[in-house]
Amino acid sequence: MTVVIDRGKKTAETRMEPVSVAARARARADNGGRLYQPRVPIYPKLAHGFWRRVKWALLIVTLGVYYITPWIRWKRPGDLPQQAVLVDFAHGRFYFFFIQLWPQEVYFITGLLVMAALALFLTTALFGRLWCGYACPQTVWTDLYIYVERAFEGDRNARMRLDAAPWSFDKLWRKAGKHAVWLGVAFGTGGAWIFYFHDAPTLIRTFWIGQGPATAYIFCALLTVTTYVFAGFMREQVCTYMCPWPRIQGAMLDQHSLQVTYLRDRGETRGPHKKGETWTGRGDCIDCKACVAVCPMGIDIRDGSQLECINCGLCVDACDEMMDKVGRPRGLIAYDTDAAVAARSCGQKAVYKPVRPRTIYYAAALTLVSGLMAWGLTHRSPLAVHVLRDRNPMFVRLQDGSVRDGYTLKIANRTFYDEMVEVSFSGPAGARLKLPGQIAEPGIVRIPVKANAIRSERVFVNVPRKATSQANTAVAFVVRAGQRTMTVPTTFVSGDAP
Repeated sequence: MTVVIDRGKKTAETRMEPVSVAARARARADNGGRLYQPRVPIYPKLAHGFWRRVKWALLIVTLGVYYITPWIRWKRPGDLPQQAVLVDFAHGRFYFFFIQLWPQEVYFITGLLVMAALALFLTTALFGRLWCGYACPQTVWTDLYIYVERAFEGDRNARMRLDAAPWSFDKLWRKAGKHAVWLGVAFGTGGAWIFYFHDAPTLIRTFWIGQGPATAYIFCALLTVTTYVFAGFMREQVCTYMCPWPRIQGAMLDQHSLQVTYLRDRGETRGPHKKGETWTGRGDCIDCKACVAVCPMGIDIRDGSQLECINCGLCVDACDEMMDKVGRPRGLIAYDTDAAVAARSCGQKAVYKPVRPRTIYYAAALTLVSGLMAWGLTHRSPLAVHVLRDRNPMFVRLQDGSVRDGYTLKIANRTFYDEMVEVSFSGPAGARLKLPGQIAEPGIVRIPVKANAIRSERVFVNVPRKATSQANTAVAFVVRAGQRTMTVPTTFVSGDAP
């Protein structure tokens, strides 16, 4: 398949051409007999400028949040966990500061994932791959690893010379030091992850003496290996070949989405420039390839929008720095939209349209889901009651002719305080509620439920003879805890109507 692209007209023509077996054989021979081209190392140069500073700031913030959050304490009563953010699989709880979620409330997790997806869609429609360039974990940790690499081996040219040089003591200690720090960062990454699932101060003590949970060691090792491999060796390959988002983003982008763009009309025709030469009849691009040297993906942004581009903006900083040196205006490479570039090339005023149908759809959907989540969190009941009616036997006819049904009440106390729950029965006239073993039928039973716990209690309901005229009667349990009251419907089975 051959793809011909006219960058000026933004059009593409695709032709399918047969590839002969002989041609494939020649390609393999040129590649040393290998089926696939080996990875070509990328040596990104350190960029200086506004977007590089933004990336440093976000790197510090995101890594700080990741490593520090498990150590934040949050006061809860009793023996409940004091960790602010904790996924407690052992007891089936998720704690997030003042919010506590139970396994039955997994729909809140689903809602958060939907919100994150919609926010990502909206951000991409407005600003392109902003997430990929600044906040994606692969980008953040790769940036950190390159920083460590640069500290031991120097900037771009020095690293290239070191890799090409024969092994020596200088090369050995630099490589060994770099990989030792890489492994330390990777181990810290895996170690921080497991603290989100266990009490951090307790786990850090038991982990080093071999008494931690087996899952802690397994996931710490897993995160250590993946961080070391992905950020240290695979880097741009993860973004290009493993991550699905570059493919999905094509459906999110349009001509009004901001992306890192090379202004061809201003830059072409490119070529070297000497001091004192006129700029007449040529473009501002001096073909210095500074934009290529700083790119962590190893691409040339001047070739147009590409799948590998993560819109990190480092090429913008590099180009602006070169424009300052040659005395030309900044912005030859900048965040821009295809519509604005096309308008300026025709002598028209560039128009930016952040509000358009797709952004309205994404924003409306995000607002709706966020509103539903907020409503659900603010209106969630701290008390949950489920009624399970006995199936075998379905009912018992007593000696006096009355009918008795058995029920199991499962009462979940989602507060951090013990509760005394009062349960009454609403049904046929004369119906009486009691606990097993009670001789008297008080009509109201009191059940203590501990904080953050579920209490199962079996109860009986006796209904006098001829109090019901149906085999199945709709009834309900009325549950009161403090000022809260809830009604749980169920069915009373009496068999054939008398």
